[in-house]
Amino acid sequence: MPSGGRADKMRAMELSGKRVTVAGLGRFGGGILVTRWLVEQGARVLVTDTASAESLADSVAQLQGLPVAYRLGEHLEEDFARADLVVASPAVPYDSRYLQAARAAGVPVTTEIRLFIERCPARILAVTGTKGKSTTTAMLGRILSRRFTTHVGGNIGVSLLADLPRIRPDDLVVLEISSFMLEYLAEAQWSPHVAVVTMIAPDHLDRHKTMEAYVAAKANLLRFQGEGDYTVVHEGCPHSREMARLTRGKVLLFGLENRRPLALKVPGRHNQLNAQAALAAASIFGVSWDDAQAALADFRGLEHRLELVHEERNIQYFNDSIATIPEAAIAALDSFPPRTVIQIVGGYDKGLSLTELAAALSQRAKAAMCIGATGPTIGKLAGEGQHQNSAPFYQCGDLATAMKLAKAMAVPGDVVLLSPGCASFDQFRNFQERGKRFADLARVE
Repeated sequence: MPSGGRADKMRAMELSGKRVTVAGLGRFGGGILVTRWLVEQGARVLVTDTASAESLADSVAQLQGLPVAYRLGEHLEEDFARADLVVASPAVPYDSRYLQAARAAGVPVTTEIRLFIERCPARILAVTGTKGKSTTTAMLGRILSRRFTTHVGGNIGVSLLADLPRIRPDDLVVLEISSFMLEYLAEAQWSPHVAVVTMIAPDHLDRHKTMEAYVAAKANLLRFQGEGDYTVVHEGCPHSREMARLTRGKVLLFGLENRRPLALKVPGRHNQLNAQAALAAASIFGVSWDDAQAALADFRGLEHRLELVHEERNIQYFNDSIATIPEAAIAALDSFPPRTVIQIVGGYDKGLSLTELAAALSQRAKAAMCIGATGPTIGKLAGEGQHQNSAPFYQCGDLATAMKLAKAMAVPGDVVLLSPGCASFDQFRNFQERGKRFADLARVE
């Protein structure tokens, strides 16, 4: 594999006339853009999804008028085994029996991100990590765009397939890449010119089963780098430092100690770390601290990521619904002065330890509003370590009840923070819906 993050030697299949099965359209349209692109390439596309036609109606409507066949409500092995190519959503488990049927029949299995990488003429920088990867990706793209034509996409929610005709060899491409994507990309034996690893903590163990398997998937980002490539890792994260031993490229460390801080509008130590990661990666291309500061001076963050959604009576409401692991919720809490935060926590149980989150809330929050499936667990853990000065924990059940109580308790100078430390699937379709509901409730008189 060539150095430089270009995929010059990766075989890009000619798609015109090929039978392509797209596995996973998604209720929120994750497969829409790749389906459109495949049709534009002349492929004969079948979209298959186990969700019902009714639940996928909005997604299907966005493909109206295109020559696409559908198999909804079920998968059939023949749709996989008789195709010329299967394009799988990263949400489909890599070892799915339907994908196994395709492989057994000699049918290649790929993903949208690999289709792009195979055809991208520009150097690629890619960002992964448990938390911070979207913000770091956005910051890095913003910094580089001051000096280069830069394209940002991947797991951040933007497909770049349609942009391929406009991407030139001298451009730069910044991709956010998830562990699910990296499971599939390992087959390509590809790594980017610059790999950035933000931080690694337990997550997605319902998919990867063990922490070792999760870290191994993340490590695919840099496993195939050459001597002319770069890996940027957090000096304070043991998993990231260990992972960096796998690269043949040059390793750059980022952190806060002995670094000149960047003046940011987004709060929190973790956002300063994100900015330092972006600066370290951008410096490979000759970007200075001054360039980075100018680029980030008015950066106000991404939706659902410690996002200020409302302010009244000098009470601020922050939506950090993306915080689906305890470490992220603790980082959000620590972004504000002690005993000023009324934090809404809890949700779907991913099997992660909530002990440290409960302890942090007890010691540093003003109050904790517990919701969802893990709410009682968090309250119980807090009760086991409570002392006279511990923050109170309230079992609210749902977000509306939590917000009603939080608003009644908050006084000028306080922060009402949705940073749950858990996934949303017990009460919401996804973290975006949870965050939007919080923002709506914050604005209600």
